[in-house]
Amino acid sequence: MSRIRFVVLAVCAAFLLVAAAAAQEKNELGIIVGRTFIADKGVPNTNFFDNTIHSGKGLTFVVEYGRHLLGQNFWQLTGEVPFAINWDEDLNYGQNVIPESYRSFFITPSVRLNAFANDDVSPWVSVGGGFGYFKASSKLVFGGPNPGDTGAATGVFQIGGGLDVKITRTITIRGEFRDFDSGEPPLNINTGRSRQHNLYGGGGVVFRF
Repeated sequence: MSRIRFVVLAVCAAFLLVAAAAAQEKNELGIIVGRTFIADKGVPNTNFFDNTIHSGKGLTFVVEYGRHLLGQNFWQLTGEVPFAINWDEDLNYGQNVIPESYRSFFITPSVRLNAFANDDVSPWVSVGGGFGYFKASSKLVFGGPNPGDTGAATGVFQIGGGLDVKITRTITIRGEFRDFDSGEPPLNINTGRSRQHNLYGGGGVVFRF
């Protein structure tokens, strides 16, 4: 075989391998960091100073796995599984009856719809649901042991939206906002509510493979 023919065949084989690899890039893994915002809660039938539960802006980490399902040009449908960890949600209240903080863990299998999927900038929306778990501190807000339950499981409904900005064929920058609509964490008092909006906003990197 001549050297030229060998080079031509090698280039063709490499092209076919790259094309095949590109065609198989249906998976993605995102690592996103942000904050969770939770509205203050007034406690009914109380009249002392600062009878409102205040929540901090917990640093939150989200790992997202996605798998391309349908579409590839104007729109694309992806099955995704966001796993969100709010490691330290600080609390404050006028009486020493609630935990000083809690952690939350949400996992919500969802579907995500991207518009302009092949463009460099692609907006998207996501909706799904799953479950979560709250782990409250063993200490009360002003000190002392927490006498209440420190763990609680909950159903979670997720809705969100965001923007993907393509950097390379396999790397994307993502900004997103999600509402993890959950039950109440174990606070030791009745807030008169059964649900809580955990509003999360963050940004990070998505790797496609």
